[in-house]
Amino acid sequence: MKKNCIIILFALVQTLCCQAQISNILGDWLTVDDKTGQNYAVVNIYKADDGKYYGKITEMLIPGTEKEKCILCTNEDKDQPILGMVIIRGMTEKDGALVGGKLLDPESGKFYYGKISYDKGRLKLRGSLDRAGILGRSQYWNRKTK
Repeated sequence: MKKNCIIILFALVQTLCCQAQISNILGDWLTVDDKTGQNYAVVNIYKADDGKYYGKITEMLIPGTEKEKCILCTNEDKDQPILGMVIIRGMTEKDGALVGGKLLDPESGKFYYGKISYDKGRLKLRGSLDRAGILGRSQYWNRKTK
């Protein structure tokens, strides 16, 4: 009986910790241009009605980029404005991180397998060509302050 109580307590604590991590991931984040290191856009990460997580570009930060279009994208994203585009799609929560979805790079028009986690006050995005996350790269975003 005592062992069962300890197991239940451990599971409850782990669930609460994971939920706290997810709440840290939600909200507005400043993306970083890999070439310049400059903040490029604001992405709002949210949970949708389907229970999955998405991220939408809500603001362009570099003057003159507000009207850029995703010319290298395919399908329904082709030639659509980058401002307002959903670039994080269909992620699910697992162990305090978002996994299983896709990340769109509007600059290249390519989709990558993604993992998003909260790491020391920053958002860590891992985009990869393979589901295991071996062939890819990481990027860190900072929270947008009001």
